[in-house]
Amino acid sequence: MHTIQEKLLKIINDVNLNKMSLRQIARLIGEEHPQKITHHLSQLEKKKLIKIDKNSGNIKKVVGGFDNAFVNIPIFGCADCGIANMFADENMEGFLKISKKIINKAEGLFAVMAKGSSMNKAKVNGKFNIENGDYVIVDKEVKNPANGEYVLSIIDEAANIKRYFFDKENNQIALISESTEKFPPIYIHPEDKFAVSGVVRSVIKAPREEELWQNASAQDILKELGPISKKEVEYYENL
Repeated sequence: MHTIQEKLLKIINDVNLNKMSLRQIARLIGEEHPQKITHHLSQLEKKKLIKIDKNSGNIKKVVGGFDNAFVNIPIFGCADCGIANMFADENMEGFLKISKKIINKAEGLFAVMAKGSSMNKAKVNGKFNIENGDYVIVDKEVKNPANGEYVLSIIDEAANIKRYFFDKENNQIALISESTEKFPPIYIHPEDKFAVSGVVRSVIKAPREEELWQNASAQDILKELGPISKKEVEYYENL
């Protein structure tokens, strides 16, 4: 099978391709020539590996397989969990493959990597804090959060993750940090240049470096270190 067809099969069930242009689809799979997408979709349909609804344009994979147990969630850069000083990145950087036993749908969701420590005491879904390097799963279809929800917002073109509160009495929005450190709230007037990009739905925790080292076998560690020269062996023997 052509590599373009393999890449298309991997994303078809998790990305609504019929709402995307050929150029957008090509960008998703790293293809420089968008015109090739139509040809390879046609080939997949002829092979009865996908089904294209002629009325709605929906494209679905029609074969079973390992990928059906996973969802692919697009990753869109980083968001700051401290002072809002990181620019939002509109360019997709790849996919986060997650078991459906962890997240059972991908439509409307995207991921950003958290940077900073101002949300390390958060309780997303009552249990997940947000630490540097974690992937935060955002529902882009919810742009009007309820008080107390965690949001990804854009302030002056900078992305940040905070807890949202609308103070109706004073007509202001407060974005609150929840951290072991002291971070002052961000206060916003409803008419300011401010937008909610979505509500945080989950957090995929990044493995901590110390955990990786604790669980690594001696063989894995040696592979990481690489080959040792004869001169280095003599040095260590003489210590």
